[in-house]
Amino acid sequence: MTDSSMVVSQPLSRKRVRHPFLRWVKYWYLKIRRQEGTSEAIARGWACGVFAGCFPLFGLQTLLGLFLATIIRGNKFTAAAGTWISNPFTYVPIYYFNFRVGEVVLQQRSDFSVAQLESWAEMGVAGVSFITTLFAGCTVVGMTLGISAYFGTFALTNYWRSRQKQHQNVQNNSH
Repeated sequence: MTDSSMVVSQPLSRKRVRHPFLRWVKYWYLKIRRQEGTSEAIARGWACGVFAGCFPLFGLQTLLGLFLATIIRGNKFTAAAGTWISNPFTYVPIYYFNFRVGEVVLQQRSDFSVAQLESWAEMGVAGVSFITTLFAGCTVVGMTLGISAYFGTFALTNYWRSRQKQHQNVQNNSH
């Protein structure tokens, strides 16, 4: 046999990714896709992580996602991964949007002025108002995105698994 006859071409889906970032993305995609557990548990984990990721609790989002996933028996890995919706690239747009949603939910327009910086008491009132508005928006947006993440992940997980079973059946029948 010559060396060229030993070369086996890989299927397109198993093609090696050379760029480090794309290789990293593919690694995490496959790791998430291959999670064990029921589709419901995986989806509950995603929902908890996405919900927690909507809050400006830097460093605590993952812990909150894991805590919630533990309570409702969700997949802890997908809960941690779900918190990645907020990252240094998405903080400002997400929290700005959440703040505006909070204003709508609380039916109040938040107006901050330089005069509020003149005394500690005024700054305290402005800070409480800001945090209340932001967390109200975070709760509404987090619940909405969390529910969407649950149903989307549930459907995707079932789809991936049915495709995998079909592929295995085809392979078993061809041998």
